[in-house]
Amino acid sequence: MRNLILKTGIACYIVYPGSVQAQDDRPNIIFLMTDQQRWDAMGVVNPLVKTPAIDSLAKEGIVFNQAVCQAPMSVPSRFCLMTGLYPLQTGVLSNGSRTYTDAFFPIDPLPEMLRKAGYQTAGFGKTHWGRTGSAATISTRGFEVRYVGAKEVGLETGAFYQDDDDPDGLMEYRREVASYGGGEESVAGYVGRTSQVDPRHHRDGWVAEKCLEFIDKGIDRSKPLFLYLSFLKPHAGLNVPKPFEEWYDIDEIPDMDDVPLENFNNNHQTDLHAERHRAWREAFEKMSPEERKRTVLRYYANCSWLDNYFRQVLGKLKAQGVLDNAIIIFLSDHGEMLGERHYRFTKYCLYESSVRVPLILSGSYVGEMKKGTSDDRNVQLTDVYTTLQQIAGVEKSPLLSGINLLNPAENRPGSFCELHEGGRPAYMWRTKEWKLILYTDKNDGDKNRGELYCLPDDPKEYNNLYDDPQYASVRELMKTDMMMHIADVLSKYPAGR
Repeated sequence: MRNLILKTGIACYIVYPGSVQAQDDRPNIIFLMTDQQRWDAMGVVNPLVKTPAIDSLAKEGIVFNQAVCQAPMSVPSRFCLMTGLYPLQTGVLSNGSRTYTDAFFPIDPLPEMLRKAGYQTAGFGKTHWGRTGSAATISTRGFEVRYVGAKEVGLETGAFYQDDDDPDGLMEYRREVASYGGGEESVAGYVGRTSQVDPRHHRDGWVAEKCLEFIDKGIDRSKPLFLYLSFLKPHAGLNVPKPFEEWYDIDEIPDMDDVPLENFNNNHQTDLHAERHRAWREAFEKMSPEERKRTVLRYYANCSWLDNYFRQVLGKLKAQGVLDNAIIIFLSDHGEMLGERHYRFTKYCLYESSVRVPLILSGSYVGEMKKGTSDDRNVQLTDVYTTLQQIAGVEKSPLLSGINLLNPAENRPGSFCELHEGGRPAYMWRTKEWKLILYTDKNDGDKNRGELYCLPDDPKEYNNLYDDPQYASVRELMKTDMMMHIADVLSKYPAGR
């Protein structure tokens, strides 16, 4: 018997992976991730979306219908995934937040935790660690094999980049999206186009090719494998390879939700992105229904393109026997508004299309009894870290509030998300039936305000019941549950620790 001691900087805890000889019995972990993919942008939920590989994972696994992110933007959401901690604990609140250098990381990040537990760790694509506030480049944080993609995605010492391997192809891609603005999310980025660039020269295409090469040549058969494949799309820009755009018939795509803003009795959104919101509204109001539908089509086509890479990766892994004993995770970091609420795009709000995420656990490790099932528990992206700790034979850290997604006996009364943009936070507490949002309204003397929605009756969250006396008891119960949850979380790992 060999015990491994993992140190977090706060406390240490003991790993009991069993005997050294038995370590190979632990499942391979295949982690598939997209960026800004709506919870309903997969065929298993929405038949209009063509994602056969993801649908196959759902057929062989568990679909978590109520999964939410803990921050509707990339950097803090991915910190939650990689640590199991909330933004209010780490202080990584927004994409502009200063994040941790290696020396001050609050807990072993997911790849480092698995590396210490004896896994071979190979990472391909986006992690988005953000600004460290240090001139020193961060490490690969536990990835023994690391291909990031383009350097603007983030610098990691020892990683490989498309800039060095395929500079001409990357330059061709950059020329195609030059008019798409910051994050490729301008009006032009959401209008998109049929891409003229070879898919291999797209940043996601390069990452996928490197992942496929690794599967052919790089797997260490003496260890269980942690394979992380994380794409930059379907996040705008919507420059889509032609074959996948042609999968769709524009006559089958619905027009965008164009309910005027004055019809919404709510306003927790910040002004940080107000100029972009105005630009989107002014542009999409003037478009024809077919032009607007083309944006939705291209977003779905981006999902299909990435799904095709997942199909190739899973096919190679299956052929090599890696999936004979494996847990496969598919998820996204947050959603996409995609023209809802009068031509609003991207995320940065606490409405359903922004905070809900696709989450599927599949593979042989799930077991026959759970194949093709759905789970309506209040689950979160923070639960993924806790689940993988226990799958790897690592004792759950006492700092964490996550639950084991594979244990139906573990549950919580609701799920939590936070929005920190423009200096005025908003907090969400959500169940399958109700959603509460609390925030401060700077346009009304800094008065505390709220939103309350009955989700089964009002799935698009048009009818705010917060001030309706008929629902006062629901509102106060939701408030109490949220405050109790925050207190419990902070008792484990206080903010600023």
